Amino acid sequence: MGKGPLSFSRTTSRRRAKKSAEPPQAAGIEVMALAAAASANNSIAAAVVSAAGKPKKKAGGARLWMRFDRFGQSELIECDKSTIIKRVSIPARDLRILGPVFSHSSNILAREKAMVVNLEFIKAIVTAEEVLLLDPLRQEVLPFVDQLRQQIPHKTPSRIQGGGQTTAQDNEMHLSTGGQWLPVPEAVEGLQCELPFEFQVLEIALEVVCTYLDSSVADLERDAYPVLDELARNVSTKNLEHVRSLKSNLTRLLARVQKVRDEIEHLLDDNEDMEHLYLTRRWIQSQQSEALLGAAVSNSIVSGGPHLRHINSNRSASLMSSNYVDDHDVEDLEMLLEAYFMQLDGTRNKMLSVREYIDDTEDYVNIQLDNQRNELIQLQLTLTIASFAIAVGTMIAGAFGMNIPCQLYDIDGVFNTFVGVLTASCVLLFLLVLGYARWKKLLGS
Repeated sequence: MGKGPLSFSRTTSRRRAKKSAEPPQAAGIEVMALAAAASANNSIAAAVVSAAGKPKKKAGGARLWMRFDRFGQSELIECDKSTIIKRVSIPARDLRILGPVFSHSSNILAREKAMVVNLEFIKAIVTAEEVLLLDPLRQEVLPFVDQLRQQIPHKTPSRIQGGGQTTAQDNEMHLSTGGQWLPVPEAVEGLQCELPFEFQVLEIALEVVCTYLDSSVADLERDAYPVLDELARNVSTKNLEHVRSLKSNLTRLLARVQKVRDEIEHLLDDNEDMEHLYLTRRWIQSQQSEALLGAAVSNSIVSGGPHLRHINSNRSASLMSSNYVDDHDVEDLEMLLEAYFMQLDGTRNKMLSVREYIDDTEDYVNIQLDNQRNELIQLQLTLTIASFAIAVGTMIAGAFGMNIPCQLYDIDGVFNTFVGVLTASCVLLFLLVLGYARWKKLLGS
């Protein structure tokens, strides 16, 4: 027991001595290996840190969208085409309509679960529950975003709760009859008069676009009339250039107004297209159909609170069949589109009046130019007659100026008499030809 510590210390000392007795080359190789391993670990750690700290690269084709739901909640998201297609269930060709190629086109397309709105600078995809707005940070789109934030939370009826589920009070007010609401008390009638969410968005979009076009037309009118009046007073190259630029802007603006007007007119002419735009109605009908199918499968009778009546499956089927015609009612949308169609028609008439004023000014300028041209022609004709008379006198004087023997050369003082007679003859010839031109109405009186 007493020799234990001594033997341990001896063994340790022998190990240290053996380690110190190793060749220096082997020790150097071991140190280099440890250093290489440490450097490799550091590089791996640095790569991990850089990969974690490096921002994730955007997916190809991702664009900035703004999601705005029917309760007033909004957020900015970046989505690519495939994500948008899966979210709103629209074909890929509809996204091309929202692209830069159709930047000034106007389209309102109805799809199975969404409505594609491309009106001037507003490019959105509207569903029964939300709207996806493309490029919401553009200067022209900001008024539309502000209008959505101000009006949608106040307009949306409170009967629809989160996730599209109806409350118990709603279940006491209407029956599942294919989207047909039953009579309710007067206190709740205000909720029924509200437009569906998609039409509220469409109304705001049309209002913003029409306001923008009206302001553009007002600016054009304010700039057009002074320029045209100045051109009527003074026909110059500068004024003509201003009118040419004004007419070009008018043509472009009129084409944009005409596109929006034609799209609304196309919808008004086709009731089927307007019917397909009722996304909320179809969404409610699909949920009611699912509820009826579930009730039919379970073979149970629909029952509810004290205000609900006892309805069997035959009764619900008859109600759905009797209300099928009401599903084609497009009066609300028709009134909405007609209002903005009339507004666009008024804007178009203003532009047509400006174009008529431009045409009248051009006609007036052309009349002025024609009058000046006629005066120049008359002056040219007068000078031509004078040149003819002078040419006749010059010919006679040149004939007497040749070295030909003549008895008149021997008469004293004949030169002054000859010149006077020749000048009087030229003047008389001028007056005769000028009178003949006036008699033929070639010159103004």
